[in-house]
Amino acid sequence: MSSHLQQQRNRAFVITGLGIALLIAIFLSPFASKDPDGLDRVSEDLKFGEKELQDKPAHKLPFYTVFDEYAVRGVPEQIATPLAGLAGTLVTFGLAWGAGKLLVRKPGQPPEDSALDE
Repeated sequence: MSSHLQQQRNRAFVITGLGIALLIAIFLSPFASKDPDGLDRVSEDLKFGEKELQDKPAHKLPFYTVFDEYAVRGVPEQIATPLAGLAGTLVTFGLAWGAGKLLVRKPGQPPEDSALDE
């Protein structure tokens, strides 16, 4: 199989996977349970939720002003969760894509010199 054909197949696979992930994030996220997630439920059950910090470290992050739990602030409720799902999926994909580009060597490319070669 030629390298060009393999690259086309890989690209189609990645685009299809990203498309499916985006469809799930956008169209299924509004149906997510409103019940507390695992950690919140445990904190409620064991009554240590009252001991949480009033000035939470997460509130100091730059994107805290944009996102509220699993929704985007300042947009209509019907699209706040799907929009957050879209953003989260794209950011996760971008981080994975970038890590892959940095960490995976292309076929036929010689390894870089390192101290382990000695």
